[in-house]
Amino acid sequence: MSTLPPCPTCQSAYTYEDGTQLVCPECGHEWGRSAAAEVAEAPRVVRDAVGKVLQDGDTVTVVKDLKVKGSSLVVKVGTKVKNIRLTDGDHDIDCKIDGVGAMGLKSEFVKKA
Repeated sequence: MSTLPPCPTCQSAYTYEDGTQLVCPECGHEWGRSAAAEVAEAPRVVRDAVGKVLQDGDTVTVVKDLKVKGSSLVVKVGTKVKNIRLTDGDHDIDCKIDGVGAMGLKSEFVKKA
């Protein structure tokens, strides 16, 4: 099994070594080993729609009407969401919304309250 880090641009797991460089065959991005170590050690920072740093347990407000996939429900602008949990992935906030239930949100659609 390969111990090479994923591509910092597209997160592809199919990276390979080419001399002293690491290469991603999917997007063509090339980077050095030292850059890969810096990326792996950098802490992940999640920011809201206006640039404030979010943390676990924060309360946020929705800034755009959001349709709930697979349902006719809509999360309206101004809905407060309490006690968020940050996760990895495309939808980087896990939460429970009153009247909707558990769901994932993108940080670009919320503002720290």
